[in-house]
Amino acid sequence: MEQYIIKGGTPLSGEVTISGAKNAALGILAAAIMSDEDVVVENLPDVRDINVMLEAIMEIGAEVDRRDRHTVRINGRSIKEVSVDDEFIRRIRASYYFIGALLGKYRHARVPLPGGCNIGSRPIDQHIKGFKALGAEVRIESGAVMADADILRAAHIYFDVVSVGATINVMMASVMAEGQTIIENAAKEPHIVDVANFLNSMGANIRGAGTDTIRIRGVQKLHGTEYAIIPDQIEAGTFMCMAAATRGNVLIKNVIPKHLEAITAKLIEMGNEVVEYDEAVRVIGAASQRHTDIKTLPYPGFPTDMQPQISVTLSLAEGTSMVTESIFENRFKYVDELARMGGNIKVEGNVAVIDGIRNFSGATVSAPDLRAGAALVIAGLAAEGFTAVEEIGYIQRGYENFEEKISAIGGKIELVDSEREAAKFRLRVG
Repeated sequence: MEQYIIKGGTPLSGEVTISGAKNAALGILAAAIMSDEDVVVENLPDVRDINVMLEAIMEIGAEVDRRDRHTVRINGRSIKEVSVDDEFIRRIRASYYFIGALLGKYRHARVPLPGGCNIGSRPIDQHIKGFKALGAEVRIESGAVMADADILRAAHIYFDVVSVGATINVMMASVMAEGQTIIENAAKEPHIVDVANFLNSMGANIRGAGTDTIRIRGVQKLHGTEYAIIPDQIEAGTFMCMAAATRGNVLIKNVIPKHLEAITAKLIEMGNEVVEYDEAVRVIGAASQRHTDIKTLPYPGFPTDMQPQISVTLSLAEGTSMVTESIFENRFKYVDELARMGGNIKVEGNVAVIDGIRNFSGATVSAPDLRAGAALVIAGLAAEGFTAVEEIGYIQRGYENFEEKISAIGGKIELVDSEREAAKFRLRVG
């Protein structure tokens, strides 16, 4: 079984380049099938979730031409099937984007209920509410969402809770509906804006993405386009925390600094130095870091996808920090794994109380989900001795060339698939 072996204790130093945003790419790939012309998507991250999504797109009959690792051409004119295969879809959460894309284009969709990381309840009730408001009949049968409509008509939709997935899904379903749809209490994350910009580049008429209210005037059809995906704010934030936790000095390139402001603010509160450039940030980890309190919130608040990584960083700060998780209730599953490394975190409900320690000690730990897995790698890089991180398939879902990028900035890490390889690594790095 593949695992990461890490020799910790080395401050990271150098430059790392951030890949395209996975969460934006998943929505954009689903939207790409809505045109019968060529759509070229660039800056695509080469990660498992993206590759599964492309397999599913091919499975329903669309043309998919992977021009290189980061560029794909998609043409939806040959789609014959509005039912997506269970095999692919249970492996990724973003499968539900096919509902909005297929419903919007063909007025029919059959999509299995999604999989992905088990980080808490993520109901799709707001998605269904939006589809029904547009005139679709929606039901769940045999573990799949069935959506059908004779005609989709514009509606005024108010989401009961802010939902990234529902905002993207209803946006796609409504771009070819009759009239003007208004979505209120919409999510404002950068990847919402990116998907809207992508749809607009295909001829959609979407205004207000990135605000509470999105207005969509339906168009007859969508045309081809060429589009480059934004950088991944969560990958960037992960490397920012990595630099801080290891007391390193890392220049993180190909980022949009504004997307990172919540993370930057907390790292600075802790005493670290963060320097912003036009398309890069430099993080210099302070030798002694202060405690702080964090609450995850929808964008522009502190992202839930960065909670495990910042919690690991706070574990090495002086004093007691409190981290409140307001988005997903199961996001603290890494705490038991971190305790194996000496972490001192107590979880009460949705609050983690973190008492800072001087050092982690290497141990064998298991990644419970994508972001928690990345957090355990950060802990291993900061720890004394060797750490083995198992179940790294979760990490590979969302981080491209993770171990290679870490190695390039001085981290002692290797992907191994046998005890013999792990032993060789331990001998080599001492």
